[in-house]
Amino acid sequence: MSGFDVLTRGEVLDAALQARDYLVSCGVPGALAAKDPRLWGRRAVDHSRLGWLDLPVASRGLLNQIEPLVTEARYSGLDHVVLIGVGADALPAQAIVEAHSPAGLPVAAAGSAAASPAASSAASSGASSGARPDAPGGLTVLDGGDTAPLGYALDRLDRTLVVLASKPGVSIEGDAYRRIFMAAFREHGLSEREIASRFLVITDHGSPLHDFARQCGYRIGLTDPYLPGHYGALSAYGLVPALLAGADAYRVLDEAATVAASLGRDEDNPGLLLGAILGGCAQRGVEGGPRDKVMLREPGGPTALSAWIAQLLAVATGKRGRGILAFDPSGGPGERPDVHSIAINPRAEGSSESDTSLWAPLGAQFLLWEYATAVAGWLMGVNPFEPGSLVVQEAEDDAATMLQAAGTGPLLTGDPAFVDGGIEVHTDVPSLGGSRLEGVLDALLAHMPVNGYVSVATYVSGDLSGRYLAPALARRSGRPVLYGQGPAYPHATGPVHKDGPGGGAFLIVTGEPAPGDPLADHPVPGRPYGLAKLRLARALAEVRALRQRGLPVVRLHLRDPVEGAARLIEAVRAAPGVRTGVRARGAARVAGGDGRAGRTGP
Repeated sequence: MSGFDVLTRGEVLDAALQARDYLVSCGVPGALAAKDPRLWGRRAVDHSRLGWLDLPVASRGLLNQIEPLVTEARYSGLDHVVLIGVGADALPAQAIVEAHSPAGLPVAAAGSAAASPAASSAASSGASSGARPDAPGGLTVLDGGDTAPLGYALDRLDRTLVVLASKPGVSIEGDAYRRIFMAAFREHGLSEREIASRFLVITDHGSPLHDFARQCGYRIGLTDPYLPGHYGALSAYGLVPALLAGADAYRVLDEAATVAASLGRDEDNPGLLLGAILGGCAQRGVEGGPRDKVMLREPGGPTALSAWIAQLLAVATGKRGRGILAFDPSGGPGERPDVHSIAINPRAEGSSESDTSLWAPLGAQFLLWEYATAVAGWLMGVNPFEPGSLVVQEAEDDAATMLQAAGTGPLLTGDPAFVDGGIEVHTDVPSLGGSRLEGVLDALLAHMPVNGYVSVATYVSGDLSGRYLAPALARRSGRPVLYGQGPAYPHATGPVHKDGPGGGAFLIVTGEPAPGDPLADHPVPGRPYGLAKLRLARALAEVRALRQRGLPVVRLHLRDPVEGAARLIEAVRAAPGVRTGVRARGAARVAGGDGRAGRTGP
């Protein structure tokens, strides 16, 4: 796919056309293309914060600079890349490897692995240890969630290059995985110098991680400290790990360049139309309410691209009581007046029932969504580039404090309200069902407003995923369900949950290490804890952060992860679906009712 196109209809079209006309009348397309920071106030945005617009061209020099390292790595037999990063630091590279890698190139990633055909091949791949320049070993993403990708990576130490990507500094997960690989390389017989050569750090110039990496003797790739982290898909964070893993990163830049020239125009500007759709709907929906929830559809199911879009929207727009939530069809409750759907690269025009369809190759998708999110933020009255609150860092710091206070002992988790089927129920939400799990779930959903949503974060190592719970919870609540694996999912989308419009009801699932999984509680060298204790601390910190903001949250702890998961799924599916009164849109779906359709593209 080389072209790009945006097609919308129905009530979404009406809101988008009004928003687009307003944007043009205010000169937003030209001002944004010129990187005019005054769009968000005279001193609100530094000119350099808009440097992401230049990356389709500027990043070519970066790839040329990294080519000698790629050649050296291949010559040394290092064709498998372990990417240690959380949220925005890892998702772009994962999306690039999924989309632009040689057939069969494995992708292993916590949470999203099972949803990706490439990742499925990773689980069963029998890749040989003899590296060939034309047969790279793939990408493994470690973000603190499921430890299965860790086992995959440790089995390939002789061909592994570790990339540690972070803008501000080393997260506690990043520190843990770095220590684990350092110890594993030593056991593998590598010298300290050889171990240092196996690490590449991607960070901002002058960041704490920059100084740390220099002291350790690691290879260092520096980025622009003014570039917002959630706008770094076409920077070193997305491109370098993908290129090292064997993906065609040059093609990604070519794809982005095809759409870049259109972004300064008032007409035939796909980014402007997409931004008008997002921002216009978030301002006005059916019967005057905001339509600020987006269901993202991809033909083969959700990929890392959808996850990246969700975090981009969450971080950029989740401010000052506003924000756009994105979720996938498994959490879709059916038609709702505050939800609109966007199909990403549907197989054929007219084959999608979504309100909007967007066709573009991956590089163009990155740039289009970044531009559209900036436009939507302008319409919503939020600055998508301001740092915002420290909600993510606060939770991580709290988890680190808990671990330090616990030392070699257990974390202080508090007593459960009750135990049902081996599941500890920890909540301050009044239960309507006595000591039954079903009653607690009903009570949690009852505390959700009529325009709210459910958020599920799983902090367990194993097969339990929020995607198994989302369809039943959506039917049960009649509301959208967002889900992901912690800590990456709360890290990536935390701003919209905690600083956004509110309305979330939160289910946090923790558990004991899975029996028979030696990596589930892998010790962290030099630290008085293992990975299981680290995951639990992260979950407890997230629960505390949500409760401090007055949000309803229930934490379920699975004493036996296998039996507990079965009991939880049973409880979620037990109640019948909820019937809600939603006005049918009927003929209004047909191209705005008068044959019109908003569209742009060559």
